[in-house]
Amino acid sequence: MMKHIVVAVDGSEVSAAAIEQAVTVARQRHMTLAGVFVIDGNWPDYIGNDWQSSKGARQGFLDYMRAEQEAQAQAAQTQFEEAVGQSVPQSQFTVLAGDPTDILSKLASEPETELLVTSKRVFQVSGRPSLKGLAKTLVKRATQPVLFTP
Repeated sequence: MMKHIVVAVDGSEVSAAAIEQAVTVARQRHMTLAGVFVIDGNWPDYIGNDWQSSKGARQGFLDYMRAEQEAQAQAAQTQFEEAVGQSVPQSQFTVLAGDPTDILSKLASEPETELLVTSKRVFQVSGRPSLKGLAKTLVKRATQPVLFTP
């Protein structure tokens, strides 16, 4: 099984440094590179069922957040593809759905992941305060190396 580098990308400035580091390491080590964006599927749990006491308001907010995250996923893919260009021939971008912390923890523990590169502030562009502890959680859960950028 070929090992690869995984980089978390959110389309914001904070992930630019992570992509740059991941590309550098992938080129130096002649490895594949996987860019990952995670659509946070936990918004319904995060805001609760009684949000503004109106099902329509709650569903409207969830639809809005889904559309925002889909736009961010597209921006992340564009950011990844532009940064990688032809410098890492075997690269791919994937959009996953679920809890970003759980997904990145899983990716950082897979045997085929040589290195996970991420910003300490990745995926905070959508405002999920629970992601502020992402770096601390990854340090505890990851079994493979993780490289954090500011």
